[in-house]
Amino acid sequence: MLSSGPGLTIGPARRQRQGPCHGNLGYTKTSIGHWQSVVAGSWMRDRRGLLPPQRVASVELEPPKLSSSPTTASTKKLFFEPSGQPGSIVHGPVLTGRPEPLGASIDAETGAINFAVVSSSSTAVSLVLFTEADLAAGRSSFEVPLNPYVNRTGDVWHVMLPGLRDDLLYGYRVNGLHQDTDADSPGHRHDQNRVVLDPYAIAVLGRRRWGQMGPNLAYGEGGVLGLMSTWPQAAAALPAGGPRVPAFDWEGDRPLNLPMEGLVIYEAHVRGYTAHESSGVTAPGTYAGMIEKLDHLQSLGINAIELLPVFEFNELEYYSQIPGSNEYRYNFWGYSTVNYFSPMGRYSAALAEGRHVRSTCDEFKQLVKECHKRGIEVILDVVFNHTAEGNERGPTISFRGLDNRVYYMLAPGGEYYNYSGCGNTLNCNQPVVRQFILDCLRYWVTEYHVDGFRFDLASILTRAPSAWHPQQYDEETGQPVAMSSGGAVVSAEGIMTDGAGVPTGTPLPDPPLVEAISEDPVLRNTKLIAEAWDCDGLNQVGAFPHYGGRWSEWNGKFRDVVRNFIKGTDGPWAGDFASAVCGSPNIYANTQAHESDWWGNNGGRQWRGGRGPSASINFVTAHDGFTLADVVSYNNKHNEANGEDNRDGEAHNNSWNCGEEGPSGKWEVNRLRQRQMRNMSAALLLSCGVPMITMGDEYGHSKGGNNNTYCHDSDLNYVRWDQLAADPSGFHRFIRLLINFRRATPALQRTSYVTEKDIQWHGELPHQPDWAETSRLVAFTLSDGKGGGLYVAFNTSHIPRLLRMPVWAGRVWQPLVDTSKVAPYDFLAADGVLSAGDVTAARRALAMWTADHTYPVLPWSCIVLVSAPEDPTATSMIRRTAAQSVGSRSQPGSGDIGPKNPMSWATNLISNQPPPSPGPQRPGTPKHYGRAEHGTYGNMSAVSYNDSNASASSSPLTSGRTPSSASSSVSSAPPRQSAPQATRANWRTFLNGASEAAAAALGSASPPGDTGGAATAAADASAELSLAEQAALAQALNENSELRRRLGLNR
Repeated sequence: MLSSGPGLTIGPARRQRQGPCHGNLGYTKTSIGHWQSVVAGSWMRDRRGLLPPQRVASVELEPPKLSSSPTTASTKKLFFEPSGQPGSIVHGPVLTGRPEPLGASIDAETGAINFAVVSSSSTAVSLVLFTEADLAAGRSSFEVPLNPYVNRTGDVWHVMLPGLRDDLLYGYRVNGLHQDTDADSPGHRHDQNRVVLDPYAIAVLGRRRWGQMGPNLAYGEGGVLGLMSTWPQAAAALPAGGPRVPAFDWEGDRPLNLPMEGLVIYEAHVRGYTAHESSGVTAPGTYAGMIEKLDHLQSLGINAIELLPVFEFNELEYYSQIPGSNEYRYNFWGYSTVNYFSPMGRYSAALAEGRHVRSTCDEFKQLVKECHKRGIEVILDVVFNHTAEGNERGPTISFRGLDNRVYYMLAPGGEYYNYSGCGNTLNCNQPVVRQFILDCLRYWVTEYHVDGFRFDLASILTRAPSAWHPQQYDEETGQPVAMSSGGAVVSAEGIMTDGAGVPTGTPLPDPPLVEAISEDPVLRNTKLIAEAWDCDGLNQVGAFPHYGGRWSEWNGKFRDVVRNFIKGTDGPWAGDFASAVCGSPNIYANTQAHESDWWGNNGGRQWRGGRGPSASINFVTAHDGFTLADVVSYNNKHNEANGEDNRDGEAHNNSWNCGEEGPSGKWEVNRLRQRQMRNMSAALLLSCGVPMITMGDEYGHSKGGNNNTYCHDSDLNYVRWDQLAADPSGFHRFIRLLINFRRATPALQRTSYVTEKDIQWHGELPHQPDWAETSRLVAFTLSDGKGGGLYVAFNTSHIPRLLRMPVWAGRVWQPLVDTSKVAPYDFLAADGVLSAGDVTAARRALAMWTADHTYPVLPWSCIVLVSAPEDPTATSMIRRTAAQSVGSRSQPGSGDIGPKNPMSWATNLISNQPPPSPGPQRPGTPKHYGRAEHGTYGNMSAVSYNDSNASASSSPLTSGRTPSSASSSVSSAPPRQSAPQATRANWRTFLNGASEAAAAALGSASPPGDTGGAATAAADASAELSLAEQAALAQALNENSELRRRLGLNR
């Protein structure tokens, strides 16, 4: 999940903190995802929300009948009855088995299946076998008790069974101490009435279809739905092997090993990608459905997809009706893992069709193989910071029932440390857990050919584990010597430690797990990406232990800087934006210690610097938080649909609604939003580092201002393929061309930071940048080292600028991108929408400027020009033509220099302007122009404002420095005046951003044929304008035949 940094979280409500996670143990989640003080039974719920606490003691099934697992009728806890005859399930003797490998594996010599599981504190373990029918009916099929003298080696329990049916499923029943009944055994949570999953299970079956409710098993009074309706008993599939189960055909698939600096990452959700009916796929919301739509990513230019969690999780974890709605909450994103070795079963079309449980594995492999065929790497978003078992009142699914003290960070009293904000924290640097995580990563690389991992809340991977004294057992009975043995390892101050004196949770300067991952030979060529913070304030951005640059990081500061600079915020944003464009060397190359480097006895300092631009994963949006369209459409979050009174989600988004909150019918607002989306996309894709775009942003997907859609299985999270195909604004085309331009430009894919030889900074004049806190202009040239290069400029103010570009001998500047233009002329490329002739004509229309190394940049826009060899003959002709066309008082010649396409970028110059504004205003603060106050946002300084009288929709479009300009309507036309007066009065309105109505008033001020008066008035008005305004006026007259006709300037 995307956290905003220390103490804050941009993410689902389940991570909303009511207090410091470390100090406040024992928080739990309610049906709506909030954390609150523990109330007995607060976990279990039905369709109507939380069950009454008095009903939650209980269970779904009748008391067990096996004498080997004693219980009483009053217990009424979940238990599986055996059914059928053993001979129909097991063929052959029960063998001792081996302690390695962990999990279920096929013995190469005998074909028997070996089972091995770690459980250091258990006193008895049984292997439980199921048929699918028995599993669904709530009973076991056969159980094999393990002998601790024969079937236990150290802390590993093992057994081998020959001749098992291929369709069987399995789990474990584990007996031992439980702190609720054994007060002297804090931290133990064994429950013989539960059948728990093998952590190393290769495939899991609980239900076959997404959202399918479990059996309606009643308990207690009233017949309310029990826990199994939303948490059905899950079991693991047996491993595949033998002639009946052919191996998956990889067709020679090998790792792509694409260079990190060349990646363009697409963050995607498997279900959300094709679940909408407009996807037209055979199996919506599945791995198979995603395969059908991979060509879209290939054409977009994507060469890496980062999949939101695909490990087995429970989508019904939050299931309850949203108040005031007919919809229900789901765990849609999947950041709550049930099993780490198993691909998510309900993403499988084959599993839904009734095929073998292992068919899920093959379907996911097919997805990876098809991605690789298209040159796309697969990166998995993995959640090794917590599990779905929650806090003390959460369900016992796997780890808790096997070895709670080993797998989780615990306090001396057995409470869970909550660095994840989700109730528990994996004990990542405990040796058994560390090996488990390494085994899991290796498995996904070797078995599924994935190319890398993005680690959610990765700072938890650096924290010191909790440790317990080894428990002493009687050799004859196998029982603990004393109930108090095996206690917590604490310091002299009574603080839980890692066993070596380091307090539990302390960030380690050399965390064993991170080092092991970094140095592992199997993982050597994989991509490793850290979300370098957690929910207890540990912020390691720029200082995550990277072991020679092996790790990249999500760069949240890039997001904040781009949003603030593009919307025109006062502050140090121009300089910060320049650093971001260069790949954030201030973060990843600078070795200077930061205030945040206190962790690990200032161990963070040793990891400062030493990395190149590819250490920075640049993004403007991610799955949680606003979409790109919502960043430019909303000042405030609107999460009412989550049913939590809009309390959830990040409140500080650095967004700007461009003049009106939410959907707007105002042409000028929507036009400016389109421009700002292009500006942010250009900033992302023209910066050094590794860009990541979010699913749906390529066509402008909106979630209606909801920045926390973790619980919505609906259009809010679905790709709308119908909208993408329509592409009314041309934004999808713009993104596609920009991505492919980046991938074709080596200067943007750097392994080292730019130097003065590579990049030069400019202002309105070459080599004169403005780094003041009021600066709204950043321009630079980027050399390709071969005589060519790029000129890029961002104008984030309300006024146009005439920029003079540096002169490169023998070269001219050819326009490529201008975000102020209406599509398709916002990106000049011959792609089937524009012809090569259209592109040439458009560039000729602007050559009157570029031939003299100038370019007019309109408000809130970005330009990109490409250096090309100069053609002296063509340049001379262009200059002569331009001089004839726009003399200061002479009438231009007939005909258009620019393209004749009625939708050309020149024709649309009028309609591309934002309404007039005297200066960029921060959202909601039309009166306040003082320096912004800084507070915490993400992992950097962010902006907060003090104008309590500000309107939510106040903006540069509706307010100005003076009351008169703020109160005027941006779309009303000026009164009719005489030609000279009207022209002079309206030119600035037009140039600063008139609407079509204002432009029409300008045209109607002089009747057709009044060439002398109108031309003279226009020239007189031009003389009063600034250089930049004259540039825009000349450009408009040169390119807009209809405007010239209305003013009588055509022959």
